[in-house]
Amino acid sequence: MDNLARKKESGDKTILFDLSQTTVREMNQFLHHDLEKEKLGSVKITHPDGAHNIAVGLDAPVNVDIEGHAGYFCAGMNKQAHVTIHGNVGWSVAENIMSGLVRVKGFASESAAASGHGGTVIIERDASLRCGISMKGVDIVVGGSVGNFSAFMAQAGHLVICGDAGDGLGDSIYEAVIYVRGKIKSLGADAQIESMTDDDHRILKDLLARAGFGYEPKEFKKVASARGLYHWNADANQEY
Repeated sequence: MDNLARKKESGDKTILFDLSQTTVREMNQFLHHDLEKEKLGSVKITHPDGAHNIAVGLDAPVNVDIEGHAGYFCAGMNKQAHVTIHGNVGWSVAENIMSGLVRVKGFASESAAASGHGGTVIIERDASLRCGISMKGVDIVVGGSVGNFSAFMAQAGHLVICGDAGDGLGDSIYEAVIYVRGKIKSLGADAQIESMTDDDHRILKDLLARAGFGYEPKEFKKVASARGLYHWNADANQEY
């Protein structure tokens, strides 16, 4: 940490972690225990080279830039921090995010923002299968398309899809809302298309502006729950 001390002496509030020289475990240890104590405003991580678990469990108002591709669970359990991945990510980016913002400049693999409770996740290109699975309050904006079973069992929050959606969109959805600009291959159980309200236009306009996308809310359709799965029906013979 001598390098950090020299940066602080010069008034620089940024620390650089080169993952070709240090381990992810050492970096995360510092981010968990010393980040606020050192009063740092930003973190730059170079040479990630697809490593897993980069910048997980952050709980500080810090800006983090990951300069390259990241592996599984990048920025998982995030609170307060603004994390930008300048590349692609593997499974479960921003898994269980609580607050803050995670932006992926490239593509995201499966289960992006799974079980997210709050905050915002922006994926500028496509997201793979199960994007937003079991979301519980997070707002997700995808600049491209999403794979099958996205927003499966989504309970709260918003999923904005600027491209197309695969099969089973919104399967078993509860109170979350999905906005889709492109084509929907198929809807999942209990998901239905509804008319856009004034509130929908307002919410969607804000989310698109936050993501930096220039689309108009009128270009999107709304998918929400038909509420047929709220109570188990013994006479349905498991057909919904």
